[in-house]
Amino acid sequence: MITASSTSSGADSEGGTRSDAQTGSDAYRGAFTAADLDMGSNGSPATHNVLIGYILWIFGFLGSHRFYFGKPVSGTIYFFTLGLLFIGWLVDLFLIPAMARRVENKFLPGPNDYSTAWLLLTFAGVFGVHRFYLGKIVTGVLYLFTFGLFLLGIIYDFWTLNEQISESNQSRP
Repeated sequence: MITASSTSSGADSEGGTRSDAQTGSDAYRGAFTAADLDMGSNGSPATHNVLIGYILWIFGFLGSHRFYFGKPVSGTIYFFTLGLLFIGWLVDLFLIPAMARRVENKFLPGPNDYSTAWLLLTFAGVFGVHRFYLGKIVTGVLYLFTFGLFLLGIIYDFWTLNEQISESNQSRP
């Protein structure tokens, strides 16, 4: 979200000055901030970050980016077909921004970050780290000692992690 900034003295937010031609709202635009890049189109904080989607896309031939964006059926298909023999995986490189826009109104923002939980599940899920992050200590310990409940728990979490985070965010103030 880019906002226009103008002051009566002609000073900009960086401490410099602008000419009169630059002080109009259409002529001068502020720079992006880190918060702007993580905002949804409706102005609320984005629940699913595009950058994280691309990081998970690297492992997308296993469907992880599709699960992240709330598409468990196609994520499962990608998992068993290596991203539809890598062709669908390459096409998804261009589809990730649209997937991020579609998912932003689907899940509730809150204290538990979707991106953090998904990175923990993808890279350390067999140790239950994502479960500890969500405050599910008992199942976290169970995952730790059973290699993610013999990987079946990991598959379950790939299917349901977005809903688990949304429920957790709803129950916390």
